[in-house]
Amino acid sequence: MSGTFVGMPAFPVAAHEAVGNTTLRANLRHATHTIRDKRAKAVAELDDWALLREAGKQIKDHTLRHLDTYLVQLEEAVTAAGGVVHWATDADEANQIVTRLVKETGESEVVKVKSMATQEIGLNEALEAAGIAAYETDLAELIVQLGHDRPSHILVPAIHRNRGEIRDIFAKEMGEWGRPAPEGLTDTPAELAEAARLHLREKFLRAKVGISGANFMVAETGTLVVVESEGNGRMCLTLPETLISVVGIEKIVPTWRDLEVFLQTLPRSSTAERMNPYTSMWTGTSDTETADGPRVFHLVLIDNGRTDTLADEVGRQALRCIRCSACLNVCPVYERAGGHAYGSVYPGPIGAILSPQLRGTASEIDASLPYASSLCGACYEVCPVAIDIPEVLVHLRERVVQGGPTTRQGNRVVLKPAKGHAAERAAMRAAGWAFVRPGALRAGQRVASRTRRFHPRTLPGPGRAWSATRDLPQVPAEPFRDWWQRTHGKKESGK
Repeated sequence: MSGTFVGMPAFPVAAHEAVGNTTLRANLRHATHTIRDKRAKAVAELDDWALLREAGKQIKDHTLRHLDTYLVQLEEAVTAAGGVVHWATDADEANQIVTRLVKETGESEVVKVKSMATQEIGLNEALEAAGIAAYETDLAELIVQLGHDRPSHILVPAIHRNRGEIRDIFAKEMGEWGRPAPEGLTDTPAELAEAARLHLREKFLRAKVGISGANFMVAETGTLVVVESEGNGRMCLTLPETLISVVGIEKIVPTWRDLEVFLQTLPRSSTAERMNPYTSMWTGTSDTETADGPRVFHLVLIDNGRTDTLADEVGRQALRCIRCSACLNVCPVYERAGGHAYGSVYPGPIGAILSPQLRGTASEIDASLPYASSLCGACYEVCPVAIDIPEVLVHLRERVVQGGPTTRQGNRVVLKPAKGHAAERAAMRAAGWAFVRPGALRAGQRVASRTRRFHPRTLPGPGRAWSATRDLPQVPAEPFRDWWQRTHGKKESGK
């Protein structure tokens, strides 16, 4: 994945700083509550929502079990339609391929559809290093780019910004990137949208190369699908002569019939719409110069840790994700900490299980992400493909504690012993020993009750972080076993 977030502190440190930002918390609270309330109403309109959810899960699981077969079928279909397929093992290889393809056109700038895959691999930075300017055309991504910022939400990357902040960014930065913002720009949504439209229009009209991701790829026809709400993506997909699509290998579905399920569940789960305002589909290249669509099409399929994730029987369900962001909007942790604290282009609950699997857990931020959750289960309840995020979080916590896949070198998984957590492991071993020895457990409970006046209210050492914001539960004056024997023991013996 991208090195954009390398060096970030562990999630607890980043989150502690974020929750002190009252403006950020107000922006997040307003936005997430609005989106999730609208989503709930949109989902309630469908009597068969549970069946659609199960169908999406089954389709994804089937595809992942036979991923090799469907990827070969996709390559054959794309090639037959006039496209060229490239395979990238990791981010570096993908960036090298895309950079080479752009340079071969002789162009020095590209327009981009909103794409999390390109953010994942750090494509914009790689293109910039090669002297190629990449212009984001999605409104929220434009705000992030002009603000020299990072996305903080899967669906709404600039969710952490309010209208006043966006106006200031446009007024200050647009002129450095192209057409400047109009004089006297206010923070009304209509004026901000018009300023963005004018700024982007000149880029669309002169662009010769477009770069996109894809929400889905249909194996049987080689068709790629992008869903959006603005229409800017469609401009990128149809106007440039060359289109380069960078897509994770898990985005594939076998047939058009399978696609029908997700075109119902994705818009309702993401934007709370019955259908996406713009659903663009293309297969290969256009036949004539007057036809819409590119005359040259390249598909770059990236692994970048997905094969390793697929090998994990519990963790692989993260690859079902269709990037709807519903889990972010119901997560109490995300609502307070925001997306930047996750140190990944995939924030929120899905990022907490996806990023540590794609990147490994060698860094502080990745080792801490499985703990960035209260395990309340709200994310699982709203997931349109039934990813059991709490289950995967607990699974990854076990991996962090016990040691396991921590980092990758190419296709090779490098194992490292776990560091830290020694006190936790010792406590669990002691508890396991006591629970199988009733006499020892009874004696320990009695000692704890009789010394309760001397117990601290916070934990010492490594446990201090857990008890910094909560008191330890108070030990009862009498163990349950002794209470039961005193109140019920004689009656039972009398029978």
